[in-house]
Amino acid sequence: MKKPLVGAVLALLLVGAGAAPVVAAPHTHSGAKATVKAVDFAGTVALSNCSGSLIRTPSSQPNDPALILSNGHCLETGFPAAGEVITDQPSTRSFSLLNGSAGKVGTLRATKVSYATMTDTDITVYELNKTYAQIQSQYGIGALTLNDQHPVAGTSIKVVSGYWKRTYSCNIDGFAYRLKEGDWTWKDSVRYTSACQTIGGTSGSPVIDTATGKVVAVNNTGNEDGQRCTENNPCEVDQNGKVTVRYKINYAQETYIIVPCIGTGNKFDLSRPGCTLPKP
Repeated sequence: MKKPLVGAVLALLLVGAGAAPVVAAPHTHSGAKATVKAVDFAGTVALSNCSGSLIRTPSSQPNDPALILSNGHCLETGFPAAGEVITDQPSTRSFSLLNGSAGKVGTLRATKVSYATMTDTDITVYELNKTYAQIQSQYGIGALTLNDQHPVAGTSIKVVSGYWKRTYSCNIDGFAYRLKEGDWTWKDSVRYTSACQTIGGTSGSPVIDTATGKVVAVNNTGNEDGQRCTENNPCEVDQNGKVTVRYKINYAQETYIIVPCIGTGNKFDLSRPGCTLPKP
């Protein structure tokens, strides 16, 4: 996992260690016919130890309670065990809401963990005590929309970290049939091209399709030391059981699978048609 960070000292050590991470500058494609959305920090959030984003589904309504997406391993009560699924757990966690230039515009607060797991995927979704309309009115910030389709290899993406206030630009290189890390196994994970050298604290960052501005995945891990299938060193396992280790390559978990599981009022309903998220 992209380790959750604890304390300012560790943060300073990470900043000072080695080369600075890749930071995406604003860019245009002169002469290119493809439209590229201006991806910035608006709607991203910083957690105490991770990154996240204010998200909505295509059918979310302005008066629905707003949702925050991060990683399962960023959960404040600790890593969910393999096979564990958490739903409707009370939470008062706070989030720093950022504007387009990464400035903090306010603090959002959760009322509960709607859903969290590290089985098949690595996600936590929080429900807030404010609606999208209230957040828009108070802070001028709208939510990022989850794409409801499977991401596509070759797509240009940005990983936007609210914790570090940094972005990483690369492409979707492909997909890992299974990604195994320690006790956990994730299905159909997004593999980045090598330009996205994400670091600790980027866990939970939205992965945004630069053509649509929609969230296609949530950043969660990378192979740091070249080890095989250990914590912080995930390995890929194909349909035949063949294991591949990709040193310094990073990964994310697809988010289109979340959309069918959220119904009226932004409530999780794991029995909805098309919902394949693990159940408790």
